[in-house]
Amino acid sequence: MIEVALAPFMPWIILAGIAMGFLGVGGWLFTTWLRVKNGYPLENSWGKAVYPQRNDEAIERIKLISQENAQLRAELGSVKDRLANVERIVTDGAHQLDREIEALRNRSN
Repeated sequence: MIEVALAPFMPWIILAGIAMGFLGVGGWLFTTWLRVKNGYPLENSWGKAVYPQRNDEAIERIKLISQENAQLRAELGSVKDRLANVERIVTDGAHQLDREIEALRNRSN
């Protein structure tokens, strides 16, 4: 019964399957082309880079990024310290802050 009902549509079903296969392969080719065009490494099925490029420019870029990362981490540490001081000033009572300021004034005299 079902075979009889599907028989007239069988060429369309086969054509749709073939079209979906071609669209899948075309999509894969397109994404691979975009990766190559924009400099991303190609990946195997396990997510590892295939033939990663190790030229002098890439190594220099990695060094510069590492230096910038270290500078930003140092700056972030100093900003955290400053923020801790600001939080301490804001959350401490006004009397304690006044005492500390007066102690500093007396120390300088």
